[in-house]
This record gives sequence, C-alpha cells and structure tokens, in this order.
Amino acid sequence: MPNNESMLEGETLLAKVRIFADRPLDQIARICGYVGPAGRLLRQKFYSALVLAKGFQVPGREDNTIKRRGRQADFTTRVHGNGNLLIGQTYTHRAGIEPGQEFFIEIQADTGSIFLWPCNGKDLRV
Repeated sequence: MPNNESMLEGETLLAKVRIFADRPLDQIARICGYVGPAGRLLRQKFYSALVLAKGFQVPGREDNTIKRRGRQADFTTRVHGNGNLLIGQTYTHRAGIEPGQEFFIEIQADTGSIFLWPCNGKDLRV
C-alpha cells in the first residue's frame, strides 16, 4: 500500500512539477512521491493528482479518488488457440486443489459439460 502522505497534491504538486519541468515525466512522478511499496511507479495516481491540481473535476466522481476492485474472478474462461483450457490459480485454490493432484476428466456428450473427478491414484474410467 503506497504511503499517500508522501504523495504531493494540489499547489505543492504543481510547484514541484514546474521546478523539474525539464526532466522526464516518470522522474518527476518519483520526485513527487508517486512510488509504490515495491518501487513501482504509480503513474495513474500521479496523472490523476495532476488533473485535480489543475482544477479539473472528474465527471461522476464526488470525492475524485480512484477506487478499483482489482482483478476479480469471474468464473469464465476461453479455449486458447492451441486448444488448451486454462482454469487458473484463483479457481484451483478456491476448490482446494493442490499442485500435482490428478483428475479424471469427464465430458458429458449431450451438454458438453466438463467435470473433473479426483483420481486419488485410481482409474475411474468405466
């Protein structure tokens, strides 16, 4: 979580940007404190702070803060071009599936549904 207290805002931000106007924008953002805990540059936060400091209001936002949900599991997937079907770590973790665990794949011909049945070292083919 970034330390919002060290991120300049308003007139302080604009003054610092004016001072370092001859430098690359990424470097200015770092100077103004828009760096995440792992050292990653927080460009979107920096750009938003600049827009707000210049007096522009973001339509439809009362508090003008950026709030994102992040990546969310949506329980859908696509078949890749090579024919692989990827389930993903979010789903396997939620299902309690451990690395190395084996499954028997059952396909229902009438619906096209795919089921994964834990093998537990047994051959489940009928």
